[in-house]
Amino acid sequence: QVQLVESGGGLVQAGGSLRLSCAASGRIFSIETMGWYRQAPGKQRELVATIPSAGRTSYADSVKGRFTISRDNAKNTVYLQMNSLKPEDTAVYYCFAVSPPVYWGQGTQVTVSS
Repeated sequence: QVQLVESGGGLVQAGGSLRLSCAASGRIFSIETMGWYRQAPGKQRELVATIPSAGRTSYADSVKGRFTISRDNAKNTVYLQMNSLKPEDTAVYYCFAVSPPVYWGQGTQVTVSS
């Protein structure tokens, strides 16, 4: 099994920045892709960014150029640097890891005020 613990959410004004972290433990050697989803109230869950163990990162069109996903394999941690935040980025952000199967973090709230 894989356990994921997220941190770094909070309240920020529009135009500000936040960095989310997701620390993995357990069967980390089996992790392939990691990434972030988000879900805003009343909306479907949206895939935000992914980073494979090898290969290219990918981003939702809505965050390209503003968000950066990175991975520190030595710390078993994936990060999501979020810049130029907008009110529409407000959501609960969930980290995931594909082992397989897919494991999920508990979610961290990001609120962007206008």
